[in-house]
Amino acid sequence: MTLLKLLALGASATALLTAGSSALYQETPAPAAEVAAAEQTESERLNDWFQDVFEAGIARSPMTQTFLGMKTSYDQWNTVTEEFAAETLRINQENLAYMRENFDFDALDESAQLSWRLFEYDAERAEDAWQWRNHNYTFTPRSGPHMGIPSFLINSHRVDTVEDAEAYIGRLNNVGTYLDQNIANARTSFDMGVSTPLWTYEPMIVTARNVISGTPFDDSGEDSPLMADFRSKVTALELGEDETARLIANAAAALTGTVGPAYERLIAMFEEQAETAGTDDGIWHVPDGEHYYNFLLAGYTTTDMSAEEIHALGVAEVERIHGEMRDIMTEVGFDGTLQEFFEFMRTDAQFYYSNDDEGRERYLAEATALIDTMRDTLPEMFNTFPEAELEVRRVEEFREASAGKAFYGRPAPNGSRPGIYYANLRDMADMPTYQMEALAYHEGIPGHHMQLAIMQELEGVPAFRRFGGYTAYTEGWGLYSEYLPLEYGFYDDPYSDFGRLAMELWRACRLVVDTGIHHYRWDRQEAIDYLATNTPNPMGDVQNAIDRYIVYPGQATAYKIGMNEILRLRGVAEEALGDAYDIRDFHDVVLTQGAMPLSIFEERVQTWIENGGG
Repeated sequence: MTLLKLLALGASATALLTAGSSALYQETPAPAAEVAAAEQTESERLNDWFQDVFEAGIARSPMTQTFLGMKTSYDQWNTVTEEFAAETLRINQENLAYMRENFDFDALDESAQLSWRLFEYDAERAEDAWQWRNHNYTFTPRSGPHMGIPSFLINSHRVDTVEDAEAYIGRLNNVGTYLDQNIANARTSFDMGVSTPLWTYEPMIVTARNVISGTPFDDSGEDSPLMADFRSKVTALELGEDETARLIANAAAALTGTVGPAYERLIAMFEEQAETAGTDDGIWHVPDGEHYYNFLLAGYTTTDMSAEEIHALGVAEVERIHGEMRDIMTEVGFDGTLQEFFEFMRTDAQFYYSNDDEGRERYLAEATALIDTMRDTLPEMFNTFPEAELEVRRVEEFREASAGKAFYGRPAPNGSRPGIYYANLRDMADMPTYQMEALAYHEGIPGHHMQLAIMQELEGVPAFRRFGGYTAYTEGWGLYSEYLPLEYGFYDDPYSDFGRLAMELWRACRLVVDTGIHHYRWDRQEAIDYLATNTPNPMGDVQNAIDRYIVYPGQATAYKIGMNEILRLRGVAEEALGDAYDIRDFHDVVLTQGAMPLSIFEERVQTWIENGGG
């Protein structure tokens, strides 16, 4: 799972983006390209306009600027009011109208025509999303500004100078406004009947309380997460004792004067809402929830598959993968049922590292080694490679209790931050070694790092495409990347290959439980029981996953649907092209124009086939 939308955008902004649109907030520019229009091709003119639109858009989002490695508006947060969102929608509509009126689609080259179609798709999707602007969950146990604020400052706000440190303090002093806007959005949703279930409030309160625990909020003797981060970054500047002390004192004052009270207001809202929050887990319980879920499914999968079709696909895929797992049981000589084999994989000590610092360091080292080994094989699979570096890191302790199992953070375009594969090592019982290989390939290479770093580095492709994304395409590639190494001799340990199948099974089960919860009205326990029975994952993993699917309705369906489509179209191309087929060229088709809806990807593959695979 990727972090761009959660880190770079405010909570109400994601209401327009959460179902797959990559459109940023954009102001209609007066394109500089008009001056030299006669000297440009239509594609160049359109791309210049796209760049103007993109720059106008990020000018409205200080957090996006920081995420992209810029230091403009460095002491500011995004504006997430409904008025701002309404203005954004108006700008997007004006931009779409301007493009259609001022550029000739038929005069564009293939890549520019693709940009046109994606810009159009995103703008229309954003317009459709407006009716659901208050249906998204502003705060959940897994995401939201209560987690996003410290994560953003720690991971994205670089401190290279005194001015950067002052900007960090400025952001601390501005937390109150940003958090209060999000609180207002959450209250609006709650008042209309949109809220996460009762059980979500306790973990949200715990996470928020963790942010304001420690120095300077209390005398526990340990720094709070933000104080520790600021102190570390400022100390590294080596400014001298007096200047360092001044900056730290100012940060402490901002934390106690602004951040602490803002989080206390947030916690008070959580406690208030918990008194009347409902217990229904599915999104069906919100006003017009069935139609909202269908909207989310269409956005995440970029298909017109119904909930019933997705559920049936999941059931069929689970049955198929179970069959392949029984073959591995035979190979390793296990005598028993599949469920007994699952219990063996859950509990046997050989598959787990010690739940201490030594075990965690071992996991990080071996995950890094797996990625280093994969690098040597990449030229057999690919023609195109990313320039950005990749690191494996542990999820920070302040958020590991509510963060996912693993996820990828994109590199900064200017090289100031590498791509990061985050592994959640809070409880090593949730990170079996037999899944380590597939997980490293998914989040690292040839998975998200190959795809997303390459996408950001594309030349001649507008920025809104290089920094956007579609969940089915992005996560479909991640899951496909777990399978691909099998064809090159990886997973030579049958238990590791079982881990690959276990992760594919996990995504197949998601099709069943996501639609089960949000369409067929399963409760949390029914979904937990299904995953626990049909997968080898430990119970902590199962419970954490179901909690995720409850608060991100529809998102989890995109992975398997995207993978299946990539594999299907690869098979079509291989059969059609025969000896002219080269998997490295197919991967260029997937990666060298960035993410796109699956229907448009199918057209791109068909065009490649018609051109002889060249």
